[in-house]
Amino acid sequence: MKVVLDSLTKIFPPRMGKGEGVTAVKDFTFMIPDGTLVALLGPSGCGKSTMLNMICGLEKPTEGKIFFGDDDVTDLPSENRGVGMVFQNYALYPHMTVYNNIIFPLGNLKGKEKLTKEQMKERADKVASLVQIEQLMQRKPGELSGGQQQRVAIARALVKTPRLLLMDEPLSNLDARLRLQTREEIRRIQRETGVTTIFVTHDQEEAMSISDVIVVMKDGELHQSGKPQEVYDDPANLFVAKFLGTPAINIFEARVEKETLKIGEDTVLNVPGVRDGAVIAGIRPEGFIYDKEGGLKCELDRVEVMGRDISIVSKNPACEAPVVRSIIDSDERPKDGVKTVTFKLRPNKVHLFEPETGARIRFGRR
Repeated sequence: MKVVLDSLTKIFPPRMGKGEGVTAVKDFTFMIPDGTLVALLGPSGCGKSTMLNMICGLEKPTEGKIFFGDDDVTDLPSENRGVGMVFQNYALYPHMTVYNNIIFPLGNLKGKEKLTKEQMKERADKVASLVQIEQLMQRKPGELSGGQQQRVAIARALVKTPRLLLMDEPLSNLDARLRLQTREEIRRIQRETGVTTIFVTHDQEEAMSISDVIVVMKDGELHQSGKPQEVYDDPANLFVAKFLGTPAINIFEARVEKETLKIGEDTVLNVPGVRDGAVIAGIRPEGFIYDKEGGLKCELDRVEVMGRDISIVSKNPACEAPVVRSIIDSDERPKDGVKTVTFKLRPNKVHLFEPETGARIRFGRR
């Protein structure tokens, strides 16, 4: 099912009726294609969960419309929207078995939608098989691991055969290994069911690894959307560039003189079409080429061996962070005793931005 968010704005009233209200979402327009997994990505407080609550009907927009397919559901009660919701804290009933937790939403169906016990069991067994918890049906939540509880929560959301599945930071309570395993399971389940899914997270690695499309938010506004790798490779502004990537992009104070990029006194790259003046240069860690003839000079701090790759940790006075991280092939490591490292730069891994606004400055490579 296609979902259209048309100029959504949500303003929460001020506390005690004093002062200005809080704008959680501002003039947000986006179309979620049918059958895709979309990640709403951004820092805490950027409006991701508020957006999810408006889509499922727990919050009403101050302005704007929400469409499921061609149907305007803006004022439709949440129970009539055909949405499945998975919460961060699982929200399972501790006194019920896994089976009873799964079928609980089915007990509220009435009229033509009301199911017999046999039909409920058939549906529960089907989703339990899908999320691979068939052997846990008679246990209670307290007897399950965090990952198993999350699977039960997903099964409960899917048992209603929802038109739309919403997940609000569903992995944040799991340890690193379980997070990796569970996010792979979520991707598998979404592909097998084909249900349109919106996944809220502040973890960019999580979003990029499982989603078809990421939507990067800040202060309630959409900053960029697209396929994960495309957004990483071609950030629209400084915020997006800094938010995506592990290790993070290296940020330098720089300037352009006669279409060449200078960091400090080093001439590091040709940037055709860019006018003279101060810029912010962002260089991805994989954008460095360790080369004695390179233009960018840094003071070597240490070398970190990471198997196939090596991370050169160095210092440069123009860098925003205390250190510069450069990822190179393991056979190119500096020799012992070297104090200064020099780099050439890969043009497609260097991004320029306006110092005042953070807007992207594009140069001749595109």
